[in-house]
Amino acid sequence: GRRGYPCCPGLGPAQCRAGLWRLKALSRGHWGPGDAKCRGQQIWCWLSPRPWAPRHHTPLDTKCPPLGLESLRVSDSQLRASTSKRYGLGAHRGRLNIQSGIHDGDFYDGGWCAGHEDRDQWLEIDARRPTRFTGVITQGLNSIWTYDWVTSYKVQFSNDTHTWQPGRNGTEEVVFLGNKDPETPVLNALPTPVVARYIRINPQTWFENGTICLRAEILGCPLPDPNNIYSWENEPMPTDKLDFRHHNYKEMRKLMKEVNEECPNITRVYSIGKSYLGLKMYVMEISDNPGQHELGEPEFRYVAGMHGNEVLGRELLLNLMQYLCGEYTRGNPRVVRLVSETRIHLLPSMNPDGYETAYKLGSELAGWAVGRWTYEGIDLNHNFADLNTALWDAEDNELVPHKFPNHYLPIPEYYTFANATVAPETRAVINWMQKFPFVLSANLHGGELVVTYPYDMTRTYWKAQELTPTPDDAVFRWLATVYATTNLAMVDAERRLCHYEDFTREGNIINGAHWHTVPGSMNDFSYLHTNCFEVTVELSCDKFPHESELPREWENNKESLLVFMEQVRRGIKGVVRDKDTEQGIADAIIAVDGINHDVRTAFDGDYWRLLNPGEYEVTAAAEGYHPVTRTCRVSFEDNPTLCDFQLTKTPKQRLREILAKGGKIPKDLILRLRQLRLRKLRAQRQAR
Repeated sequence: GRRGYPCCPGLGPAQCRAGLWRLKALSRGHWGPGDAKCRGQQIWCWLSPRPWAPRHHTPLDTKCPPLGLESLRVSDSQLRASTSKRYGLGAHRGRLNIQSGIHDGDFYDGGWCAGHEDRDQWLEIDARRPTRFTGVITQGLNSIWTYDWVTSYKVQFSNDTHTWQPGRNGTEEVVFLGNKDPETPVLNALPTPVVARYIRINPQTWFENGTICLRAEILGCPLPDPNNIYSWENEPMPTDKLDFRHHNYKEMRKLMKEVNEECPNITRVYSIGKSYLGLKMYVMEISDNPGQHELGEPEFRYVAGMHGNEVLGRELLLNLMQYLCGEYTRGNPRVVRLVSETRIHLLPSMNPDGYETAYKLGSELAGWAVGRWTYEGIDLNHNFADLNTALWDAEDNELVPHKFPNHYLPIPEYYTFANATVAPETRAVINWMQKFPFVLSANLHGGELVVTYPYDMTRTYWKAQELTPTPDDAVFRWLATVYATTNLAMVDAERRLCHYEDFTREGNIINGAHWHTVPGSMNDFSYLHTNCFEVTVELSCDKFPHESELPREWENNKESLLVFMEQVRRGIKGVVRDKDTEQGIADAIIAVDGINHDVRTAFDGDYWRLLNPGEYEVTAAAEGYHPVTRTCRVSFEDNPTLCDFQLTKTPKQRLREILAKGGKIPKDLILRLRQLRLRKLRAQRQAR
């Protein structure tokens, strides 16, 4: 989700821009000149030619899907190897796109590595049933310390693990061309599909300065087997009739248009801006009165596709649009209430340029990083204004909240300059945030199974990890827990770790900064610049699940997506009005005693304040009005507590408004102002 690597080991964007482009020439095994061309933050390298054919970049044949090494559908017990260098490099780690820890020799390392360097080594996959094998995809070892990959390999097949037949092209045993770097996936289609239960990858050659290490995925179609004791069809499959496939930009627009035409009374499609390449950033609004903010009705948003190669969130939001439309039409009471009481906004693709790049390569071949960034090479998850530092400096100097706000922090001037490194996609989302009074949001990512909550940036600037809670930590922990405990994949007690971190010990939730620091995150910006509470959901171990996995992923996340939206009802809501005119007061501050983070009313005076059950002293204050404090009790009921306020203008404000209109000052106001002056004079004399 929030990790990415350049395509060339040891060469990052900064070094490339600085002209440090000397690469290790793989064919010679010594340092020599290479040519590296920067394309944003994706580094493409051309080295000395090698005596092997170029890697395959054709789209993945969807007729036979992956067995599921990357998605964890294939369990650890189905993977065996001839030898392993150590446990952290065992067969169970030989999964496409698996990531290593940052420490050399990590217990959970980035691939399978053989314990010996000879041509008798193998990685074996048990499909657990007769399977029509059609292809093999390989990568090298994921590591920041060593460079290891297999440059050629054979494949072997068996039905009993005792008798093995080599993969052949006619009568000749096939040697497949492997990898040329650690990260780029290479697909080799079998000359002729082979039906068997077991398949072995048998390395023949490897990077001469490295050792035998690889990560793999196998393509194959399971065949009917009445004697099979392993049931692969025992997972709950959705009964919802949804469009379970990957949608490129054109197909996404078409689907959103179809949903709008099917449910015109509750949907509206609008654009919040354009990407760098000019693709529109479409939003689906779902509400009983689309196109308008209703007094007392909260606004909710889901955002997906911030990283273009993390595609599951995009498809889930497209599925959610179809589901809400269909269920509302059928009169599902839960959905009817959700649509009637909430204004829902769904942005399925925040980074459409990056998605199109990943989509062209396809599910398994996009790798871990291709399409992550925008076309300009910007990581949108680090591209929002850093408001944390200004707030924490003010807190250290005891200026908050009397001289420096604890909410609605202004955007720094440097960030608004025309030459600031701010993506058009980021500016579009900021304008969107400022236009709508969002209350709750989730930012959908991929590559892990965990829900993170603010702050995402560590308070100690030099620390990579540090628990950094917000004043609303209890609420954020609840919001994260709600999603995690209703997600079928996260609560599965049998599931293995995605990569190297065990989030199950903390209930599959974590403070973002405690995981790793992310300055300029959308979550922190949303909390500090607007009223909106936002969490990040890492939806799956596989960033780009194969199309065949989408029905299961919908079932894993369907309840979570619904129940998280329903949390917008948690806490208090109300309207702050002028006592004399009964008009709503915009930008009135709602402060909760004991929580050093306020919210503000929308343009018509309504507000929502997410709170856990309990009793709170709440104060409403606005410029020119006397503040009012009242006790508001939040229950465990599935409804927000109504907590309205009526504010009275101060005498000075009344005088200011009368003088502005050229009116006559009432006697009661003259007397009131005189009393205030006398009170002020007495206080000054006593102070002397």
